[in-house]
Amino acid sequence: MMQPSERTTTAGNRVGNKVLLSIPDKEYALIRPHLEFLSMPHHLSLYEPGQPLEFVHFPNTGMVSLVATEDGKTVEVGEVGKEGFAGIQAAVGINRNQVREIVQVAGDGFRVRIGALQSVLQSAPELQRILTRYAIVQGMQFAQTAACNRLHNIEQRLARWLLITQDRVDSATLTITHDFLATMLGTDRPTVSLTAGILQNKQIIEYTRGAVQILNRGKLEECACECYEVIRQYNHEIGLK
Repeated sequence: MMQPSERTTTAGNRVGNKVLLSIPDKEYALIRPHLEFLSMPHHLSLYEPGQPLEFVHFPNTGMVSLVATEDGKTVEVGEVGKEGFAGIQAAVGINRNQVREIVQVAGDGFRVRIGALQSVLQSAPELQRILTRYAIVQGMQFAQTAACNRLHNIEQRLARWLLITQDRVDSATLTITHDFLATMLGTDRPTVSLTAGILQNKQIIEYTRGAVQILNRGKLEECACECYEVIRQYNHEIGLK
């Protein structure tokens, strides 16, 4: 019998997404024929606000940012990596998205058509349970991130974002720009540059053009607000982290 850690698609693509690795063999066999491998380059838009959902996405690598826009200003409200899936509304029967979901750290994964997923879920109770729990937990993360963006200073928020992103991509080097970070944190580029410089002077990170390397994770955790630990605990609770 194929072990979950060795799962592949019918086309031979290896599965790294933790949702797909966590379900029973019987349920994986149901969804396996519907898994379509997808390269996910930087800035690929998976969903736009108000548009009907056609697919659910299960990242293997990389990270997807969930971004809200209000009065022309943009801020990140959540992230999805290999621990979860993008398009959570489909898990509870809603086929439209309210936020933009865009690839911010390049990777790859799988997509499944909404109709195929909903058909599979009728015979896959464990997958249904995991997707529903993940949707609920991600909503809790949205609320935590919104509170963090309002109540905590930029250094705490930047540290929190870097830690969450590293958890999802399993790399100490993150390919990101100041402009991107400013958008994700709901601030401006000079503020991000100043804050990144402070962390660099403390030898916690090293910032070069277009990339951040985490040099001392322990100190970075000390700089972060409690929101990081709260959000990480949410993922532990659903058993996908």
